[in-house]
Amino acid sequence: MLLSRKLPWAILLLWIAITVLAVPLAGKLPDAVKGGSVSELPRGADSTKVEGLTPRFPGGEVAPAIVAYVRDAGITPSDRAKAEADRRALAPIAVGPIPPVVLSDDRRALMVKVPLSGEDELSENAAKVRDQMEKDVPPGLEARLTGRAGAALDVGDAFESVDKVLLIVTILLVAGVLLMTYRSPVLWLMPLVNAAISLQVTGAVVYLLAEHAGLYVADGMASILNALVFGITTDYALLLLARYREELRRHEDRYEAMRVALRRAVAPVVASAATVSLGLLCLLAADMGFNYALGPVGAIGVVGGLVVVMSLLPAMLVLLGRWIFWPRVPRFGDVVSEGGGVWGRIGRGVGARPRLVWVGGCLVLGALAAGALGINTGLDREHFLTSTPSSAVGERLLKQHFPGGQSNPIQVVSDASASGRAAAAVRQVPGVARVESPQASVDGRLARTDVVLAAAPDSAEAERAVRDVRKALRDVPGALVGAGTASELDLAEAQAHDREVVIPLVLGVVFLTLIVLLRAIVAPVLVMATVVASYFAALGAGWLLFKHVFGFPALDTQVALMGFLFMVALGVDYNLFLVSRVREEVMRSDHRTGVLKGLAVTGGVISSAGLVLAATFGVLGVMPVTFMVQIGVLVALGVLLDTFLVRSIVVPALALDVGSRFWWPARLPEPARAQAEDRVAAHQA
Repeated sequence: MLLSRKLPWAILLLWIAITVLAVPLAGKLPDAVKGGSVSELPRGADSTKVEGLTPRFPGGEVAPAIVAYVRDAGITPSDRAKAEADRRALAPIAVGPIPPVVLSDDRRALMVKVPLSGEDELSENAAKVRDQMEKDVPPGLEARLTGRAGAALDVGDAFESVDKVLLIVTILLVAGVLLMTYRSPVLWLMPLVNAAISLQVTGAVVYLLAEHAGLYVADGMASILNALVFGITTDYALLLLARYREELRRHEDRYEAMRVALRRAVAPVVASAATVSLGLLCLLAADMGFNYALGPVGAIGVVGGLVVVMSLLPAMLVLLGRWIFWPRVPRFGDVVSEGGGVWGRIGRGVGARPRLVWVGGCLVLGALAAGALGINTGLDREHFLTSTPSSAVGERLLKQHFPGGQSNPIQVVSDASASGRAAAAVRQVPGVARVESPQASVDGRLARTDVVLAAAPDSAEAERAVRDVRKALRDVPGALVGAGTASELDLAEAQAHDREVVIPLVLGVVFLTLIVLLRAIVAPVLVMATVVASYFAALGAGWLLFKHVFGFPALDTQVALMGFLFMVALGVDYNLFLVSRVREEVMRSDHRTGVLKGLAVTGGVISSAGLVLAATFGVLGVMPVTFMVQIGVLVALGVLLDTFLVRSIVVPALALDVGSRFWWPARLPEPARAQAEDRVAAHQA
């Protein structure tokens, strides 16, 4: 790549120009995010179709803002006057007439239902409802905003400025790890600069594709993308820096050293990028909207990090010279003991009794995995955010005084000519509390009816009622059931489908990539087995943390799949870096020497890379959304387990115990095999 002394300058100038163009485009990425419930709905489901039909109805997509007024001693005339005043004041922002104030049967609660546009201004209008609701509240009256608009406002408040805080915390943590790794006042900046540029370039590409090619970007995706790109770019930079440092001791000319370093690093780094990006693209087989959208966006981030590290970083390093490593500058001819240091000692300890070591490591993983027994999945609305959202409190108040599904009704859409038949059929279904008057579409061909269920929206009774409603409407022309509990039911079924389809695809892609890189079958099988074991160990340890430390009652339905995807694809990386280097060393000597030397020379850099990646995902733990916290903590745990137990202990022990069969069906090169046979003969003698 760096064949000419002028080429690094050309590459540097090119990346400066690209960065200048990318920064303003990346800043527009939040504008490309398409919020709303569509990102949470599965492709092709009834609830998604209902969502897609909303523009055909007056006011388009309607998101109710429901205000609950509660007084335990009973509603007073002043309470009713307050509710009526709010109803009149909110009329200008409503997309249709606001129904009359409703008094509960126990006469202790009032309800005002304000229909708002479900478009981009939903949070802004919901804030106006809250501001009006909080004015001149009579003493002793509790007023809460709930419904879809209230939930959107809670999420908007929680995410306010969080992305900037997240990025700052990530940079500080990664900088700390790099300073400890290099103990250099300058060198630690190289991975950070490349990661920052990767983020800008990736953000710009995603924005352009979203604006001009229809790429879907969902809420929350930017945070995951930042963690992925920042972590993986830094990892690749660390690997290349370590290889370059080695070659500087072997070559007097730093350009030649970089050429050799690139040649030897390109295979594992490209294989890593291929593994992660292809694993992410397996999400294109998903039904769940968020999962499907994350695939191409994440793959773009991985490829962006690869391109930056393999072009910009080499140019920067050769132009800056050896001094960038100060105070530990690698000099030509320096001799470094490759069998010494912490990882050399660990290797000798593993090599002494490899079978005992890998069996013990597997027992530890199994014990941690046992923590996942009895795991609960599926968060209720009250635990969607890490703190109890105000809308959840309002929903709880409504449940106490009105039918359980009042805050989030399901919607029945049918042909206009069959609306009466649909309403009559739904009224006969057990668990239906009320059927509202149908609303006709703008063209008069469809009708939409809100149906209030008796049970709470996230209850098993509500799900059973939705299934019964769908059965009752089976013969009604064009009948679709969506929104509310129907959406949640479709989401759960889509997540189950995605786990059954995507997980085997990811395993297959990663396995084939390892076979191609290592030109073996046994090694990929063993590596895959250890990575899957570390996933279940992290899942068990994570569940114990979530349950007993964080106080979460369950895992979000997306966590199992997302955690598996990131931990397997990213966890394989470190094993791939190790085993590819071991294979390189084995080709020069014999199997045992190659395994121990490969561990010794890669231990430091891979451990640093693992700490960086764990930090970037662990930062998601400060997010206000429970799903993000669980993903961040789970992946961070998995990466740490994989880095310091699986990759550093279990895999080398397995490789030593299996011997040269580790590379089956490949054969050791003649010199290496001859040396191995000589050692065996000498040992037997």
